[in-house]
Amino acid sequence: MSNIRIGIAILCVIVFAATVGAGQDNAAREAKDRAEIEELMWRYTRALDTGDGTTYAATYTVDGQFVAGGNATKGREALKKMVDALKEREGDAKAKGEPARPPLYHMELNHWIEFIDKDHARYHAYYLTVTGGAGQNVPPRIAAAGRSVDHLERVNGKWLIKVRDVTPQN
Repeated sequence: MSNIRIGIAILCVIVFAATVGAGQDNAAREAKDRAEIEELMWRYTRALDTGDGTTYAATYTVDGQFVAGGNATKGREALKKMVDALKEREGDAKAKGEPARPPLYHMELNHWIEFIDKDHARYHAYYLTVTGGAGQNVPPRIAAAGRSVDHLERVNGKWLIKVRDVTPQN
């Protein structure tokens, strides 16, 4: 009877240690995932602000999409073209002798990362787009503000945007 009690006690200790270890592993993975997701969103925003369509598209899954209202731009090639077109318009204006468009700065504010499972997350945030000042008498101004919900997916060990929705209904 004493051996049974000792065996049960040892089993309980093993189960407790495994549970604590698994919890620590999950917390460490989640902290690493949060850092990777924040870095992803920084790359996304910086690519958008600099007109780098290739890098912008690479932040999405192959079938990823950007949703604004009823409009969706789907797939990496279309996403690349969308951002490249912004830069081309700027070049066209410059060629016509028009004043350069002030730089845009896209920001994600008050973000919250919701983990759905180990390979899926939602990135909830408010966004703010500000134009840089265009000279001494033209101060920066708010160009857009709103809320976004991004559906993220880990693909081959790398976090990517599956759907970026800047007009969520919920």
